[in-house]
Amino acid sequence: MSVPWKPRGKLEHRGLAGLTVAIARMLAAIVGPIVRAAPGPVFFGAIFVVILGVWAHFLLFEFVDSVLVGGPTNAASETGWLGAPLSLDEARAGLVGSGVPAAGLLCYAVYPLQYPLVRDLIAAGAVLGFISVIPLYTIWWERKVAGRIQSRTGPMRVGAWHGWSQSIADGIKLICKEDFCPDGADRPLFLLAPYLAFVPAVLAFFALPFGTYWVFRQLDVALVFILAMLGIEVLGVILAGWASNNKWSVYGAMREACQMVSYEIPLGMALLIPIMAVGTLSLTTVGDSQSGGWPTWIIFRNPFTFLSALAYYVASLASCKRAPFDLPEAESELVAGFHTEYSGLRWSFFFFAEYAAMFVVSGLAVILFLGAWHSPLPASWGDGWGDGVLAQGFKGVVFSGPVWFVAKCVFFLYVQIWLRWTLPRIRIDQVLYACVQVLLPLTMLLLLGDVLWVWASTSESETWLAVARAIRYILGAAGALFALMFPLIAAYGFYHRRRLVGNLVKDAMPGS
Repeated sequence: MSVPWKPRGKLEHRGLAGLTVAIARMLAAIVGPIVRAAPGPVFFGAIFVVILGVWAHFLLFEFVDSVLVGGPTNAASETGWLGAPLSLDEARAGLVGSGVPAAGLLCYAVYPLQYPLVRDLIAAGAVLGFISVIPLYTIWWERKVAGRIQSRTGPMRVGAWHGWSQSIADGIKLICKEDFCPDGADRPLFLLAPYLAFVPAVLAFFALPFGTYWVFRQLDVALVFILAMLGIEVLGVILAGWASNNKWSVYGAMREACQMVSYEIPLGMALLIPIMAVGTLSLTTVGDSQSGGWPTWIIFRNPFTFLSALAYYVASLASCKRAPFDLPEAESELVAGFHTEYSGLRWSFFFFAEYAAMFVVSGLAVILFLGAWHSPLPASWGDGWGDGVLAQGFKGVVFSGPVWFVAKCVFFLYVQIWLRWTLPRIRIDQVLYACVQVLLPLTMLLLLGDVLWVWASTSESETWLAVARAIRYILGAAGALFALMFPLIAAYGFYHRRRLVGNLVKDAMPGS
């Protein structure tokens, strides 16, 4: 008797899987008591260590360029391997001249850093590490937010403190699970689809700046590159649905194709509006143009940029398959949609791609509308604080730095999670209606209005400039009230949390 599917790739290297579990248990035994004793300091300490590590490698690269390659010990007549400007002896002499201890050993570690390829590999490893942390943190956070919205505690046991290691445990489980390929599926395309969905999301991070100098590649057309990478992701979803030989997967892939292709147009048109306001496609230049504080953020420049930010965020929800536009994986209709037949690590790649894309679209919203990596305070206020290491670090926290960029992106991630567990899923015809007959005409009108506004702003009329300045400050005040609303609502909810129905009326476990 035949079966509809059979396992294609049984789990191999069970010894490696067992070793992974053993290492995880050992780390849990060491880290668990520390996290339970001081969860807050551990969390903020980890953030500080990550920022310090990135800063340290930047300073190390600058040291190699200025002191070693550009220093007096570098002779033009001597070259290293593959024509490098620095030989091993010159690297050792430069370290000795700079007073670095153990220069005879450190020269072997510093010497490869003069090659751009080595630096790119280190930066790519950092990007992949950051992308790996985003899904782990966001999945756990989504479970906790969903639990709070539904008046329950969410995961609480794995890791003890609020179930902080639940996502890590799930990741180990997925690595150890058996990898199935349905009988009758197109095996090469079935195996390729998860990577085709995940790799474009990773490549988008290579052009996404976290600060003026915190970017993997400075591109003059960074926005076009990121939008192109996000558009390629749909190919992986279509291949996954078609190659699975499952009608539910095909339906999910068809919905994804309709949704993505439709919403890319209003999404791109909404992003043209802030680009027109600045006049460049370089995201770094766009971010640096908003360093004058809260009123200089692009979202407050005119009413059209303000409304285009809302239109872009709605379109970005559809681009990331987030509720209420999560039709491609509607569990109530399509089992699991396009990834119904996937299991194990390949199944997790789709979620890694989704959460990475959520961060990317949030980053674009932050850079193009909400001040990028700048705080609401003008960066010029910190000019008199000096140029020392401590002064630069303090200015990076208070006025401008990647901490602000990540914090703003995390806020938008929270809004996406919040909407998922608040709004009902709409029908596919409503999804297309909202795009073609609502969002597309709206973005076209906003684009036309912004063109006229920019044209009028080129005039030297004092009356017009005064009106434009007044509108900017009015929009800034409205945005400030809107931003103040969130902590006030959160404080009100926390104060009255005992009035809720469900598990939140009592402390079910320590830490809840």
